[in-house]
Amino acid sequence: MADGAARDAGERRAADRPPAGLDRRHFLGAATGIAALATGLTGCDSPDGTRGHRPADPLTAERTRPGSPDWRLRVTGPPDAIEGYADRVSVLPGEEFGLHVSTTAPGFRICAYRVGWYGGAQARLVWRSARLAGRRGPDPRLLAATRTVVAGWPRTTAVRTDGWPPGAYLLRLDTDHGHQRYVPLIVRSAGAAGRTALMHAVTTWQAYNAWGGHSLYRGRDGAYATRSLAVTFDRPYDATGAEKFLVYERALVVLAERLGLPLAYTTSVDVHRDPSALRGATAVLSLGHDEYWTPQQRAHVTRARDSGTNVAFLGANACFRRVRLDAGEDGPLRTVTCYKTAYRDDPGFADHGDPPTHDFRAPPAADPESALTGVFYEGYPTDAPYVVHGAGHWLFEGTGVRTGDAFPHLVGVEYDRVTPEAPTPADLEIVAHSPLVCQGRASHADSAYYTVPGGAGVFATGTMRWVEALMAGTRDDGRDHGMDRRTGAFVTRTTENLLRAFAAGPAAHHRPAPAPNTGRVYGR
Repeated sequence: MADGAARDAGERRAADRPPAGLDRRHFLGAATGIAALATGLTGCDSPDGTRGHRPADPLTAERTRPGSPDWRLRVTGPPDAIEGYADRVSVLPGEEFGLHVSTTAPGFRICAYRVGWYGGAQARLVWRSARLAGRRGPDPRLLAATRTVVAGWPRTTAVRTDGWPPGAYLLRLDTDHGHQRYVPLIVRSAGAAGRTALMHAVTTWQAYNAWGGHSLYRGRDGAYATRSLAVTFDRPYDATGAEKFLVYERALVVLAERLGLPLAYTTSVDVHRDPSALRGATAVLSLGHDEYWTPQQRAHVTRARDSGTNVAFLGANACFRRVRLDAGEDGPLRTVTCYKTAYRDDPGFADHGDPPTHDFRAPPAADPESALTGVFYEGYPTDAPYVVHGAGHWLFEGTGVRTGDAFPHLVGVEYDRVTPEAPTPADLEIVAHSPLVCQGRASHADSAYYTVPGGAGVFATGTMRWVEALMAGTRDDGRDHGMDRRTGAFVTRTTENLLRAFAAGPAAHHRPAPAPNTGRVYGR
């Protein structure tokens, strides 16, 4: 496994781009509906919805409202055509946030879309602004001590979220010239009791954000040595403005909303900040790329697990980097600090005794992620079939799979495996065991399930492509990695089984780990 400077310097070259009896009735609908949703209206739809009695759960009523198929970007234009960022990663319904926008156009509008199922439209326009005057923001600044890029733009407008239900939002900025970008925002739930909590990985979004030429991986010259040691939310996201959410999280939000599950929305920052954020949740979901955690976030998720909250890791490489959240120009918890191999140079560690901001598994303060996830991150990059090992497991009910069935390209681009010599839960069952080659070395990726005495079940997919595969074969997001509709149907049904079982309460009571098998699979 590559690690340290070599791993960071060489990794993350982003991938730009049923057997007989498989039950297709439970498929997300990608084969029949999603591809058709790319067409839409010009400009923003008008917000509308149903009237009459509102059920106690506001999301029940929300899900009956008509969707807005035109939520996608049509033309981004040059990078500086329009860009923006919010001064808060999340708000409660009714709270205000500031939006900081730079544009070369004379004016623009804001359309706030809530992501969901909405009969296949996948988003609904909840609010739109009047036309706002455009102006170009000042050039970004580089904080020399940590090579942190700060946009520092003045607040363009304040937005109140009155009437916005909890959910994952895409704020689309539309210029007079027709150019568009997103700004992501989570409207978080006031509590998670009795709900499945979707934990959006905003710290990981920011770690990879190369806006202004710097991320936690490399500097403007592309070198690891010139990377940022801390990155801030006080700047836009690069590319479309919401790439990590769109690729690794959106499809799971759409599926969970379609199933009608009681949901709570939160973020990695909110779970860090609030020890009660997950209190009473039936489940917490770590989505497709959730690498950067604070020690507080990890402690709060672990406490929830031990209290009976089920946990699912629907990606790979989760809970791998230990970070610290520091203040930024727009307030507290606005800076993600991770010195990695230079952790000894971090004043928080050297002068104040803070935990080192590097890999959780590395000394000092080694605490490998596998103690929580059940699996151990091993490598990048790979591309391999996903191979079913325990076809009789409840996760695979209704899929029609047999042991040994394979789904091409589902394992990648990063992967995890069960590693007995690392801290590994004792009562763990490997349900998929997929041979692969990574950087010339043969290994395996594993999906695994375990339970704990408090009643919780924990599942990890072992592959970063799991959420992407929910829409495989539809080309809905243009990144199917060669996965086909058969794979999409399998992953969708398996995920439905998981979400429904985990929403029913502590899974150890009704979905126990049938047969711990680490020793048999790995001969130890």
